[in-house]
Amino acid sequence: MPAFAPFRPMGLTRGVRRMLLPLFVALGAAGALVLTWAVSPWWWWAAAVLLALTALAVRDLAQRRRAILRNRPLLGHLRFLPRPDDRDVRGIVYERAGGVEAEEPFGTGLDLYGDGYEYLEPSMRPVEMPDEPPVVRVGGPDCSQPYDMALLNVSAMSFGALSSHAILALSRGAALGGFAHDTGEGGLSDHHLRGGGDLIWEIGSGYFGCRTPEGGFEAREFADKAALPEVKCVSLKLSQGAQPGIGGVLPGAKVSAEIARARGVPEGETVVSPPYHQVFSTPRELVCFLARMRELAGGKPIGFKLCVGSRRQFLAVCKAMLAEGVSPDFIVVDGAEGGTGAAPPEFAASLGTPLTEGLITVHNALVGTGLRDRVRIGASGRVATGSDIVKRLAQGADYTNAARAMMFALGCLQARRCHTNTCPVGVATQDPRRVRALDVADKSARVHRYQRATVRSASRIMAAMGVRDPAGLGPHQLLRRTDPATVRSYAQLYEWLEPGVLLAEPPASWEADWKAADPDAF
Repeated sequence: MPAFAPFRPMGLTRGVRRMLLPLFVALGAAGALVLTWAVSPWWWWAAAVLLALTALAVRDLAQRRRAILRNRPLLGHLRFLPRPDDRDVRGIVYERAGGVEAEEPFGTGLDLYGDGYEYLEPSMRPVEMPDEPPVVRVGGPDCSQPYDMALLNVSAMSFGALSSHAILALSRGAALGGFAHDTGEGGLSDHHLRGGGDLIWEIGSGYFGCRTPEGGFEAREFADKAALPEVKCVSLKLSQGAQPGIGGVLPGAKVSAEIARARGVPEGETVVSPPYHQVFSTPRELVCFLARMRELAGGKPIGFKLCVGSRRQFLAVCKAMLAEGVSPDFIVVDGAEGGTGAAPPEFAASLGTPLTEGLITVHNALVGTGLRDRVRIGASGRVATGSDIVKRLAQGADYTNAARAMMFALGCLQARRCHTNTCPVGVATQDPRRVRALDVADKSARVHRYQRATVRSASRIMAAMGVRDPAGLGPHQLLRRTDPATVRSYAQLYEWLEPGVLLAEPPASWEADWKAADPDAF
């Protein structure tokens, strides 16, 4: 056995191994009681401690709120010891998911004068919060079934990457809160549908869920599933932030028979989505395919998701929209800071545009081509708090999506075992025993509470800024300290195009990209 390999008693199943520590503690308690009677009453102190630990182990196994304690009785408590980052984003999500309003008294503890510090501009005349949380109508002129999108929704996470219980809890949480749940590119599973939440069905380059035996797009199967009442929108995935330019990966250890059926792939084999789509190869073909998808979907909102790379290539897509008279109903901009459990580290750290720059690029391109009023923009990438939502709205988004924070609400502890099928809390695994530890009723309520509290926080911040509706936000209300003596608003830091300016007289900073953009070539 290698020196670094963990000790695992031979011949014991994982279910038995997890009970070894509680069993040893219980035996120790019994032995201490015998020694108390036979040797010295001083052994009672050891017996009391071991009995208390035995009772705690029994409670861990019986409770349903924390999957880590059901899977790791006693040892799981080490995950909840106080740590220096207890006030980080994960701590805020945990509190809100648990029904505790996250507050931070006695000062922020932040360096307010450090370069890069950002803050939102409060108003001297705040307004009352709206009674109901704001929603955004998604659906352009060619859409016959528009959808009212919440300000915060569940971002794309596939069944396969996540467990059946995790998917079901997310869908039920979305149903409880009236927000949307993106299925991820892994297909439309029964667990998505059973939850009853509003679904954004994501189609990737593998066309899982509407796939021919050869791996192409199957129109009839797509139309049948897109017609389901739970499916409110369809999103075509071009790329994602943590791994732009390559397809998604699902390790073979996680490809169960159920997942293989849902995706139409062999059981037990690693699934790699192609890095590009087979059904289009130019911007013009892309927008025509979007129009075809909308027709097949019965007029439901159709959009696409991308991590922005070349500005010229995105402008080529805008030119194709203008030439064909076709536009998507929404575009989701995924920032390079977005996460995944299945991406090469070099891709996650070195490729793709951060969300701020990508979001502003897409917003400006649509404004400059006169298309912005037809297309809603979603922002995805490390969105977790109310202030995150408001900042993205000020930068040009209409709504936001969150994946990592929703996983925290499910109980994710960032064990970083997503690709190994050994997630200790049953979120990112297909191991039946680990999955069973995740209680769907409890976690769906946590997802609902987290989303509700975060959107309420965003509404509260906007009201403090004198804004009742997200449409009233703008880049002048978000400020950044560029050095100890200088503060600039986003309206000053970035260039913001006027409606239609690219069609009339492109600014010098955009002229070369606009001229080079070709609707018939990426």
